[in-house]
Amino acid sequence: MLIKIVDHVDLQEAYQYLQDPSAGGIDLFVGTVRNYAQGKDVVKLVFEAYAPMALKEMEKLAQAAQQQWPITKLVMLHAVGEKLIGEPVVIIGVASAHRDAAFTACRFLIDELKKTVPIWKKEYYQDNSVWVNAHP
Repeated sequence: MLIKIVDHVDLQEAYQYLQDPSAGGIDLFVGTVRNYAQGKDVVKLVFEAYAPMALKEMEKLAQAAQQQWPITKLVMLHAVGEKLIGEPVVIIGVASAHRDAAFTACRFLIDELKKTVPIWKKEYYQDNSVWVNAHP
């Protein structure tokens, strides 16, 4: 497993890690900063995390996914700090012998990460800013 909280997510690092001769399917989800939310133009996002707990929760999710699906390799990377429009902020990747397990596990991981991992996002609009993720 490759699980990290980073300043910058590296797509190439994630894909290279996931490559394996036994993996017939690699599913890679990349979450990026979009330019519009809450009916307003977004200027940037700022992410904060309580890293020790975030990593622990990400590892729990990875273990849960590995128990449910035949996963060969797994990547979970999330960026912190200021991110501009178009920048990648989260990468979830799963390699498996078959694509169905890779797709399903990847979807599970990103959905659960957003629900349970203590990472907070502040959206900056042209006219103001607001904290968005108020979970954990």
